[in-house]
Amino acid sequence: MKVVFLTTSYPRDERDFAGRFIADTEVRLRRRGVEVTVVGPGRDFRDFGLAYGAGMSRNVRRRPWAVPPLLVAMTRAARRAARTADLVHAHWLPTALPASLAGKPLVLTLHGTDVELARRAPALARRIVRRAEVVIGVSRALTEAAIELGARKARFVPNGVDVPEAVGPEAEPPEVLYAGRLSPEKGIEDLLAVADGLNLVVAGDGPLRPNVPQSLGMLPREQLYERLDRAAVVVFPSRRDGFPITCAEALARGRAVVATAVGGLPDMVADGETGLLVPPRDPPALRAAIDGLLADRELRRRLGEAGRSRIGELCSWQAVVDAHLEAYEAALA
Repeated sequence: MKVVFLTTSYPRDERDFAGRFIADTEVRLRRRGVEVTVVGPGRDFRDFGLAYGAGMSRNVRRRPWAVPPLLVAMTRAARRAARTADLVHAHWLPTALPASLAGKPLVLTLHGTDVELARRAPALARRIVRRAEVVIGVSRALTEAAIELGARKARFVPNGVDVPEAVGPEAEPPEVLYAGRLSPEKGIEDLLAVADGLNLVVAGDGPLRPNVPQSLGMLPREQLYERLDRAAVVVFPSRRDGFPITCAEALARGRAVVATAVGGLPDMVADGETGLLVPPRDPPALRAAIDGLLADRELRRRLGEAGRSRIGELCSWQAVVDAHLEAYEAALA
């Protein structure tokens, strides 16, 4: 089977988190015999300054004139790549229209920020979503959104992660880790508001980086894993989110997690079972949950073990790749 991935985000180097889950899926599909061709910004088509930096939605607001030439460039690139392909797999809603013009069956994956765009232009979003034979949501919430937008076939397929055979010991004194994009929707400001007295480690970059001068920046994958292995608590204070892959990786490493009940986080974090959930935009509740875990090493251990088991079932690469192959077969049928 030959598949074209059309995406507006793909890692540019080892430190780049943008679209990393797409690159990981590409690798695993290749191991199962799928010929994958990735068509991405900067490498196969000009992005006109919209793909990276502040993010697609913010960049579009700043440079709306760039949208038509971007769509034209993406369509041409998708058509070229799809000439000998069996189907096109579009990642994020904005790629679905040019992907649908490639003349091949279309699979669309919704990752989160694209649904925010859909809410601003629901009539247009419905027309685009209905062009896809199969729509994948990386969280249950996104799968339900796809159904609301009129998807003909909608499937929940989370992002995949590796579950290591062993987990590392916590650092002393205990560390609280935030790893992710430094942007408003990720809730980093809510965490910083209650960070006094915490041994807080921040790894990430983004538009709010000036507010977090102590940030280590975006770390290469192995260094990020080292930080996860050291952490006593890993925090995901998102105000909205899709399926944050770093949360799955933290759980896979047996870390105790505090997360907000938004997007795909509740798919991974069951409150009191595999971690602690708090309301978004509620700094006092966030701090109370962190303090509760820091005060109870046995609770951290129990939640970490349960989270590790949960992610092993939900996000194993065997299950994720099987689900992708089933979606492709459904689209071709």
